[in-house]
Formats: sequence, C-alpha cells, structure tokens
Amino acid sequence: MTTRKNRSLLRMNESARALDKALRYAGVSSADKEQFLNWAISSLWNTFKNERMNQRIMIENEIRQLGLRFPNGTVKKEYCVFFDLPVDKISDIELVGAEELGLMLVVGEDGKCSLSGKPKKAGDYSLKLRYKTVEGEPVSELAIPVAFNPNPRDLWRNIPTDPNIPYYKPDSETEYVKVEAGADGVSRKDIVAASQRGRSHAQEGKARDDHFSLFHCDESDWYIMAVADGAGSARYSRKGSEVACKTVIDHCKSLLLDNYDFEASIRDYEADRENQEKRTNVTRHVIDIVYKGAMKAHEAVKKVAEANEEAKLKDFATTLMFAVCKKYDFGWFIASFWVGDGAMCIFDADNKTAKLLGTPDEGEFSGQTRFLTMPEIFRDPDVVSKRLRMSIVLDFTALFLMSDGISDPMFETDKNLNDYAKWEAFYNNLKTGFPDDEIGGVDLSDDNDAAKDQLLGWLDFWSPGNHDDRTIAILY
Repeated sequence: MTTRKNRSLLRMNESARALDKALRYAGVSSADKEQFLNWAISSLWNTFKNERMNQRIMIENEIRQLGLRFPNGTVKKEYCVFFDLPVDKISDIELVGAEELGLMLVVGEDGKCSLSGKPKKAGDYSLKLRYKTVEGEPVSELAIPVAFNPNPRDLWRNIPTDPNIPYYKPDSETEYVKVEAGADGVSRKDIVAASQRGRSHAQEGKARDDHFSLFHCDESDWYIMAVADGAGSARYSRKGSEVACKTVIDHCKSLLLDNYDFEASIRDYEADRENQEKRTNVTRHVIDIVYKGAMKAHEAVKKVAEANEEAKLKDFATTLMFAVCKKYDFGWFIASFWVGDGAMCIFDADNKTAKLLGTPDEGEFSGQTRFLTMPEIFRDPDVVSKRLRMSIVLDFTALFLMSDGISDPMFETDKNLNDYAKWEAFYNNLKTGFPDDEIGGVDLSDDNDAAKDQLLGWLDFWSPGNHDDRTIAILY
C-alpha cells in the first residue's frame, strides 16, 4: 500500500526529474546545475523585490501628488480638515503626533478622512502620515506641516491687584439675593450680580474700577440695584464707583422702608395715568428718592475726594445707574437714574419688548463719557427729564443693569440697544454661554445661589478689542 509519505517522495522525484530534463534541454550541464540554480533563484528574488519596491514607490508618489496640506489653526478653537486617501492601496493608516496635539484622525471606508479636535499647543509641527503599501515592504511616511497659533486669551496675563494700594478692592465680586415667597406661596424675583476685572487691567495688575450694590427690603418689598463704572483714566475711580453705589442704596432704602405717601401716589397714578396732578405727585416722590439719591452720591464722592489731599474730584470719576422696583397687584413700578454709558433695560421675552431706561450718554465728543462726578450734570435744567425714568409694567423677564464692558461687545452700537432682537440674542446667550470657549450659561431659575458663580464665569467671554471691567446686575 502506498503511504502519504511515499506519495510525496514520488512527486518530489518527478519534479526533480522534470527539472533535470529542463536543464538538459537548456544546455545546462550537470557541473553547472547548482551554480545555475543559485543564479536563477537570486535573480528572480531580486526581480521580485524590485517589483515590490516599485509598487510601493508608485503608491508613495501617488499620495505625494495629492498635495496634502493642513491649514493653520488656533489653540483651544475647533479645528477640522478633510482629505482623501487611496484606502484600496494602503492600510494601517495613522497620523503620528496628532493625538499629542489634541487631534483625532478618522479614516472612512471610502477613503474620506478627517482630522479634527481642539489644538492643545501653539507652534509649528510636522505630523507624520504612516501607512503600509505592499506586504513585506517597510512602512511609508509622509511629513505634513501644520501650525497652531496661540489663543489670544492665553496671551493675557492675570496679575493680582496689590492689596496695599489705596482703596483696594478684590478683582471680582458676586452676590445673590434670594427673596422668599410671599404668604400666598408665590415665588418672587431674586437678584444676582457679578463684577470681574477686565483683561486690560489684569494685564498690568491694576484694580477693578466697576462696582455694584444690591438690596431687598423685606419689610416693604422694594428692590434696589446699582451699578457704577469707574473711569479707567481716573486713578481712584474704583473708590468713586463704590461710594456712589453704596450711597444710593443707603439713601433709597431709608426712604423706602415705610413710605405710605409714595406708595399711595403710585396707586393713584396707576388708577388714572392721564391725570397730570397724580403724575406730578408720584414724580415728586421719585425725585426725592431717586434723583436726590444721585445727588447724594455725587456729594459723597466729592467728600471722599476732598479728604484726600493728593487727589481731585476727577480722580474719582464714575458713571452710575440704579433702579428701585416693587411689584403691586397691578404690576411692577420701576424708577431709575442713569448717567454715563452701559445699559439698563426692562426685558420681557413673553411680550417681546425691551425698554431702555434712559440713553447712554457721551460727552461733547464721541467716546467721551459723562460721569456722576461732573458738576454740570446736576446744573443741567433738563437733568430730571434726561436721566430720570419711571415705568409701570405688568411683568418682565429680567431687569438688566450693566457696565459698558458688557454692553459694548454684546450690542456694539447705541442703536442696537433699542433693538428687541439684540436683547433676545443677549438673553439667550446668557443662558447658553459660549460653548466654543467652554464657558457655561447662567441658570436664572428661582432659588439658585449658584447663579452668582455661573454669572462670574460667563463674564470671562472673549471679544476682540473689548477688555474692560465687566459688571452686571439682574433682577429676574
């Protein structure tokens, strides 16, 4: 019986005889047989390797001719580039160095590729596209240069303010005023505020010039809010803004704690708004409380300046906006005063209205802001009609008071401050934040003490050319 081993030996013998026959036919003698076979095998192997190498080179040339170039990007900004690769000719594709930079390569089955992510580091880099072509050939590489610019935000320094300077104040401040529900169980509006030193000041280690003050009178249910923006060119404006805010809060709360005549005049006016006598009566009270509060703030800042032998009143220059508000059964009564830039607005998302409580004013020349500390402010015969406002509204989404560090980048022009669509966009932006900059929104819901920290974080939004102090107070 023929075994499998015997059959193999028979086939080998047959092959050897066939080879010998072919060699004799070719004229190769027995003496040259071994040398010829060695030569033939070596020649064929070299030819095979050269063919395989040529295939690799052809594929490499094809990929080079794609002209792959990656555009420049910016650190911490979304980056994405698309390109094609011949995946039917190459395998095991990787982009060496991409992961360390915060980028990820995705290769589709159809050869559609993408490189995306948020670059982590600035600089010029060379990413290596690695891939296999023909089995047995070395891995191929193609260097692709790419550059990532520094994120402008990272170029700003944050030098703490020297706590030993005159009139020192912290670089940031927050406050949340929770107002408990009434006896009927209905929730009432709360107040949140935040103030952040601007990048231009942080870059040089200068103090924050803005200020805010908040108060809710539990006995009478009056809300009082004030925001002031100290002039950047005035060396002690940080004190001026602080004194102005605190003065109007103290003055107003002393007159709103128990003021039957004022509240009666508001109710009378609401019952008959066309009655000039009733309007005059409520206006007289508003002047005593709000307008005279602004005058007292001016005098208070003046006294601080006079107490400093090395300073003048203009060294304490500051803007000022403040409002007093209360909810009645017929709606909200709001009275306010405003001198300087920034914005103060009653925003109502349900009725799609935005009512500006005054006009941001500049001085004789464009870009020259008027300040509370300017004596001519109160010498103007039209000062009451220009700067004092009172309104009755059924309800509102939010009452905003903000310095120009926010209003300038968000609204850009005074005209836009009167555009409801701009206020709606601002409100939505406040709630959603800035995802591209990894800045969250503010949860303006009832009884949310975390809103103050969320609001402070929101103030860190990036806007080219807008690096002033940012302060905002919200009644909602």
